[in-house]
Amino acid sequence: MQFFYKYSYKKITLIIILTLLTFSATSFAKYRHHSDKVLRQQTAKNIAKDDLEGEDLKIRRVAVKALGTAAGAIVVMDAQTGRILTIVNQNWAIRQAFKPCSVIKLVTSVAGYNENLIRSNGNLKRGTYRLGLDDALAYSNNSFFQKVGTNLGSRKVVAYARRLGLGERTGINAENETTGRLPYGNENLRIYSHADDYRTSPLQLAVMVSALTNGGKLVIPKIPRTRIEKTSFRGFWKRQIGISPTVFERVIPGMVGAVNYGTARRMTKSGMNIAGKTGSCIADKTWVGSFASVAPIQNPRYSVVVITKGKNARGKYSAAIAGKIYQALKPRLHQRFNGTVARKTIVVKSSPRVIVTGSSKKKETQNIKIKDDDVAKNNKPAKRSKSIKSNKKSKKPKELFPTIIIKGKTEIVRPRVVQR
Repeated sequence: MQFFYKYSYKKITLIIILTLLTFSATSFAKYRHHSDKVLRQQTAKNIAKDDLEGEDLKIRRVAVKALGTAAGAIVVMDAQTGRILTIVNQNWAIRQAFKPCSVIKLVTSVAGYNENLIRSNGNLKRGTYRLGLDDALAYSNNSFFQKVGTNLGSRKVVAYARRLGLGERTGINAENETTGRLPYGNENLRIYSHADDYRTSPLQLAVMVSALTNGGKLVIPKIPRTRIEKTSFRGFWKRQIGISPTVFERVIPGMVGAVNYGTARRMTKSGMNIAGKTGSCIADKTWVGSFASVAPIQNPRYSVVVITKGKNARGKYSAAIAGKIYQALKPRLHQRFNGTVARKTIVVKSSPRVIVTGSSKKKETQNIKIKDDDVAKNNKPAKRSKSIKSNKKSKKPKELFPTIIIKGKTEIVRPRVVQR
């Protein structure tokens, strides 16, 4: 009796709850540590089994070193022809599909602008919002893209994702390529910003970002295996997306902004003008960090995609890995670019229009989120609808059209801080 007198029922209940929470936290930490170890071991085994035939071994060594002990995959591809320079962890990059996180905002951007829901100045056509398209992409703002998606509807966004090469095989000359998955029937707003219910391969993302800068052509990735392919590579494209290049050009400034002042601003500087998009989210009980990019934007030559998994995986860290690879690619820009070049001049401007109050970083984030934090609270896959099917017949690959050089100056201004 004295025991229950001293400790009331409520206190005993509280002690039990705290004990269970402590045990759960400890168990989760052990599970996460074990999971990370398994992912790293799996990555190392996959890399050891990669087929090196046709790969650029110099770029591969740089990519493997840049990945380090992280669990992930890397694709380095010629954005104009689809020639593969290297694929690190080919099993993950070709045969596995991952949640692309905020990289999906590129699809929402293309769809929104092409459907006249975003004005030429980047503002929303219906309603108002404090950010325009450039800053929304640069800072990976979720609300902006959910507003755009609300007016688009999931059916239309999924159709654009398919047009951009997601949810289908790229056609690479490698076995067992995954098709990925599209969120058919999912009406959750997070599909426009967080990529809920999407699954894409790093290779698909490389093809998609390449299309944004090569005139809207879905190139067919190809590993040069024969002697002829290695000496005189000929690129082929799967199909023309059928969207005006001006739509893609409108998306590029936000991607440049992400690297210069946004979510990827901490990436290793390479001296190249890079356009990219980060993504950070939780899938399969762990973090996924993604970065899809093209450079240099004035004359697009290379696309680099990095996907990482584990407790320390974030988009900004994947971007840092890509930055080291671009450093190795920069000397190659002076090499002669074969083929007839169709020149197209545009001016790419990207600067934040938001005046951020406060002098410290803590105060900076009070008015605008510059983190690419896509953690899903209810991350359950939605049921897929069987009513939507593609009736498109596959077409024979066509020889790649002359490449497009995007010329222009980039004006990047970091957010101005107003002291109070």
